[in-house]
Amino acid sequence: MRAAAAFLSFLPAALSFATTKPSVSYRASSTLMAKLGDSIDFAKYEGLGNDFILIDDRDKSDPSLTPDQSERLCNRNFGIGGDGVIFALKAPEGEDYDFTMRIYNSDGSEPEMCGNGIRCFAQFLKDLGEDSESYRIKTLAGPIIPVMNADGTITVDMGEPILDGPTVPTTLAPNSEHNSVLEQTHTCNGKEWKISAVSMGNPHAIIFVDDLENDIDFAEDGPALESDTGAFPAKTNVEFVQVMDPTHLKMKVWERGAGPTLACGTGTCALVVAAIRAGKIPRAGKEGVRVTLPGGDLFIEWREENNKIYMSGPATLSFKGQAILKDRP
Repeated sequence: MRAAAAFLSFLPAALSFATTKPSVSYRASSTLMAKLGDSIDFAKYEGLGNDFILIDDRDKSDPSLTPDQSERLCNRNFGIGGDGVIFALKAPEGEDYDFTMRIYNSDGSEPEMCGNGIRCFAQFLKDLGEDSESYRIKTLAGPIIPVMNADGTITVDMGEPILDGPTVPTTLAPNSEHNSVLEQTHTCNGKEWKISAVSMGNPHAIIFVDDLENDIDFAEDGPALESDTGAFPAKTNVEFVQVMDPTHLKMKVWERGAGPTLACGTGTCALVVAAIRAGKIPRAGKEGVRVTLPGGDLFIEWREENNKIYMSGPATLSFKGQAILKDRP
């Protein structure tokens, strides 16, 4: 236990719950690397229950909070609570981007990308007054382009899946085309699994089961597979998937650095690719494959003509407010 952990104390007058999407015009008051006692302006968004704290750092090149401070923000007892903190940063000078997105997980680690997070990021930009039909976002996984739909949903061009095993990265032996790992046998936590490895800029281990409720011990198998660095040197997100019908999949996710979450956008994309490649489902048309997560449904299309994956789903403002970074015993 840390000798001097920190927590956030809310300022009630600044905290408001939103029933409609307001025009958000505030800017984070923290200077680069906030200090104890600083006020932190934030907005809380969720994508199918995968919830994030959004910080407006559009005048900065780097996040205004450290990974440790972000971890404290995400604490659901002593902080705001969230699966991660997302920073809206300015685009790199001279590069073809509108903005940069960085994210720290609830454990302080930094993932390359987050599918639900990028939708929340796009909605945050719109609510800040950066009104556009689409945004070109720089992420650690490369360029990502979310498109704002007329029905209020957001479609994200997630790019092409990475199938090459060592690039995912995984040490599991490639056993399919493109030097990929497809339902490769692997023992972990005393059980034998058939794992498909796919990267969407971050690693995913996809496992198909007959019954999500009875075939796995989610609380034990999830973290064991996540931290199996013998098979996944950078650790991995873990998706357990049940095929409901040819256009409908159901999944549970154990996220790297966050644990069990209600939704994972990159994982949803990765598992659709794995399901099609393993012959579990056919490749769907523009209507996409419906994937049911604990927090709701996402729709995923893997286009044959350009090999890109498109994810469609909601992102909603929950509330906004101000917090003070403080010490606690």
